[in-house]
Order: sequence, then C-alpha cells, then structure tokens
Amino acid sequence: MSKHNDIIVSEDDDPFSIQLATEGVELPSESKFRSWVQAALGDLERPKPPDASIPWVNLRIVDETESAELNAHWRNKQGPTNVLSFPADVPGFLGDVVLCAPVVVDEAAAQDKRVEDHWAHLTIHGVLHLLGFDHQTPDEADDMEMREVTILKDLGINNPYLER
Repeated sequence: MSKHNDIIVSEDDDPFSIQLATEGVELPSESKFRSWVQAALGDLERPKPPDASIPWVNLRIVDETESAELNAHWRNKQGPTNVLSFPADVPGFLGDVVLCAPVVVDEAAAQDKRVEDHWAHLTIHGVLHLLGFDHQTPDEADDMEMREVTILKDLGINNPYLER
C-alpha cells in the first residue's frame, strides 16, 4: 500500500475501505487496518446500507497538507493532526477516519512507541469517535481510554497512555 490516491474497497460484508492519499511513509497492511477497525467495532451489527458498495467505515490516510486543511476547516485548529473522525448520517455508514501518516510516524518515534502499535491505537481511537465516544470531559476521556486500552490489550498491544 504505497501508491498515491489508491482506493481499496474490501470484499462484501467487510466493514472497511481505505483511501491512500500520501506517499513516502511505510504503512501497515490493509489486513492490519481491517483487524483494528473490526476490533473497535466489536460485535456491533451493521444496519443494511442503501447501496451494497458503501463501506461501514472508510479510512483515509493523508499527508500533512491535507490533514492541516481538514483540521483548519472542521476544527478551526492550525496544523496537521494525527486523527480526525467524520461521523456520517447514512444508514450502514458510520463515517470516515482520516489518519495523517507523517504525524503518526513522528509521534510514535517521539513517544518511543512501536509505529504499528500507534497506527492501531489511532485507528481504534478514530472508529470509537464514529461510535459516539469522545474525550471532552474527564469522565468521557476515562471511558474512551478504558475502551481503547481494553481493545488494544486484546490485540496484544500495550497501554498507549503509560509513560515510557
């Protein structure tokens, strides 16, 4: 997965599609992203979409320029960010999760984390936002972090909130 603007739509009944809009960063495999999305979704049943080609979750992997543009437009914040979530109002489609590849890789290095573990964490974090979880209050943050840590532990990934 390294081509610019590739769109990979997975098989029927797979809750996942991915758009690659970045170059120059080694990415986890499509199967890894799929497993992280599925882990975040858990045992949820998907409502039937009006069109069978609609994924349940779309991931878009972007560069810093696109991330900064989206962050400025939708959050009024300057600069790129690691993950943005855009819930949808379409039956059977939860929405889009946008991950900024260079930011994810840089953060992993700065935080002394395995880069693949950081990709997993931020993918799950983004999908949980699509499911309605948030971290605007301390109680919301505690609940969301607990869910993330539990999902990651089930995947064999350490708690990302522990200091190293």
